[in-house]
Amino acid sequence: MKNMMIADMAEHEKPVEKLIKYGADKLSDAELLACILRTGAKDMNVIALSQLILNSGKSYKGLRGLNYQTYTELIKIYGVGKTKAAQLLALTEVSRRIASLETEEKLIFDSSESVADYFMEEVRYLTKERVYALFLSTSNGMIHKVLLSEGSIDRSIMSPRELFKEAVRYEASSMILIHNHPSGDPSPSTQDVVITTKIMELGNDLGIPLLDHIIIGDKRYVSMLEDGYIKKMESL
Repeated sequence: MKNMMIADMAEHEKPVEKLIKYGADKLSDAELLACILRTGAKDMNVIALSQLILNSGKSYKGLRGLNYQTYTELIKIYGVGKTKAAQLLALTEVSRRIASLETEEKLIFDSSESVADYFMEEVRYLTKERVYALFLSTSNGMIHKVLLSEGSIDRSIMSPRELFKEAVRYEASSMILIHNHPSGDPSPSTQDVVITTKIMELGNDLGIPLLDHIIIGDKRYVSMLEDGYIKKMESL
């Protein structure tokens, strides 16, 4: 039954028709994915293929697992070629962007939690470290978000010179650093503490203070200021 071709299904059981008639919230995860993929594989309809994909995650199963799948991993799944792999990667990226856009307008970052909430879905699934800066106005409103660097799976190299060049360019009154730990553990390394302290000192000298450095893990984060890894510096 599970491999019955879509064309042979009753009209009300076909994923697209079912969505139109009953609403997207009435479909299973596999049926929703089937609406996007549209076609199955040889001897496997699109719903069965969708379920196979959802069960193929190494770290997690289901929709959550898709966030961790790479192109190379996806095309190893039976029935998934380059087009379907691209569709799946596009789906997860659209989901991340929607999650980010929901809170993007008139953003005020007045707490570490507000920063972590904004970045969590964007960076928690990444397999490489990325370092971002938030440039803020005098009222802690977001002026601009910039990706400073992307490193290997366990290291990211950030240039303080590039950071302050961008801060001056956007006329930032202050800034916050954010980076992810692909391991899921947001505990700062010794290197994190050393470079953050250096940037705080430079920011204090230049009149563009670094307010905090937020490290994102998997559903967890560390505020280096609030958790005592760095100390707030008095302005000159």
